[in-house]
Amino acid sequence: MKLRLWQVDAFASRPFAGNPAAVVPLDEWLPDATLQAIANENNLSETAYLVPQGPGQYALRWFTPQAEVPLCGHATLATGWVVLNELDRNLDVVRFATKSGELTVERGQNGLLRMALPSDQAAPFAAAEGAAEMLGRALGVPPPAEFFMGRYLGAVWEDASDIRRMTLGDIAPVLRPTGTWGLVVTAPGDSTPYDFVSRFFTIDHGVPEDPVCGSAHCLLTPFWAKRLGKSTLRAYQASPRGGDLLCTDEGERVILSGPCALYMRAEITI
Repeated sequence: MKLRLWQVDAFASRPFAGNPAAVVPLDEWLPDATLQAIANENNLSETAYLVPQGPGQYALRWFTPQAEVPLCGHATLATGWVVLNELDRNLDVVRFATKSGELTVERGQNGLLRMALPSDQAAPFAAAEGAAEMLGRALGVPPPAEFFMGRYLGAVWEDASDIRRMTLGDIAPVLRPTGTWGLVVTAPGDSTPYDFVSRFFTIDHGVPEDPVCGSAHCLLTPFWAKRLGKSTLRAYQASPRGGDLLCTDEGERVILSGPCALYMRAEITI
């Protein structure tokens, strides 16, 4: 069996930046073991699979090298780019049925794509005694000023330079007691035009650091919108690849806008 594959760098205006995702269109679902094996072979943060359901509508799933995940923003943006630019150029908006509800990607201005994702509201989190110091040591920076919780554990620093210079150590002892596999680290922006900066680290999914994480910004956008008193924010994910996002808080949903850059068209054989 031969399958088409696109590799697209999401939230990037050029290849080798942003977050790479593999996008594989299917006529019907293959066995989960096969989907997982392809994702493991691709060895990217996520591989996205889409199956047509009707005009401009697809079912969409995402797999890391080790597991299926319920939501992935950057691979949704990349899949939207593939549909709108490669599979059906007559469309202006594509709708995806997912485990996180319906997600949409539409053409925006100046070559950007606009993606609507469910909002993730942050709540203050009382970490275990010594967790802040343990996390600071694991990341090679001072302890965070505070924690919050949504889909992932969040930690706030006061200085963006701490986010930029983090080196990832063993964060599992901090994450496992919380029952989550993802850690969002963030601070106020340190330069124009960014309102905040962040990074995203994980355990157990084969992706120690996700270069640009859309689902993390579903949590970060309402968090910083409330703190800064503005609904539209510029964000920078300060991973080694880096990524720019325009984030809008619309209450029940978050709009993330950014460009995509095509890296590869390919055919895989299984």
